[in-house]
Amino acid sequence: MATTKASSKDLSNLFHDSLKDIYFAEKKILATLPKMAKAAQSRDLKAAFEKHRGQTEEHVARLEKVFAVIGKKPVGKTCAAIMGITEEGAEIMDEYKGAAALDAGLLAAAQAVEHYEISRYGTLRTWAAELGHNEAVNLLELTLSEEKETDAALTQLAESAVNIAAEAA
Repeated sequence: MATTKASSKDLSNLFHDSLKDIYFAEKKILATLPKMAKAAQSRDLKAAFEKHRGQTEEHVARLEKVFAVIGKKPVGKTCAAIMGITEEGAEIMDEYKGAAALDAGLLAAAQAVEHYEISRYGTLRTWAAELGHNEAVNLLELTLSEEKETDAALTQLAESAVNIAAEAA
């Protein structure tokens, strides 16, 4: 019995399971970004969170297209990693509310999310290519590029303003 169950768990199943995972993660991020934008003290950081919320809505729509490409219904599967990362962000919002270091902490939490997404989208893109899902490869690559751009923009914001303001206080 165990052999049959294990043998049905091929790359296609793993791709689908991971797709459900990132779909859940993106929806969780959509719910979290407004809270982070509201908590942020820096106008630039608020704007970055608001911009990324719009991109995240596009990422969800693209994931729904990827599900269609593989003939599956878009459904999420609880992602323990994103739950942990967003819980850390919530703790930072509570523990550093009103403190000069709040924005630095929020930015760090946002980058943890970005790094997780970059890892997942890179893996999914590679697996989609292996499985011959060329349309999915293009959709996943576009999102991966945007996640990398967001990470770079957050790094720039951290180094040019947010971390400096936190340290100066």
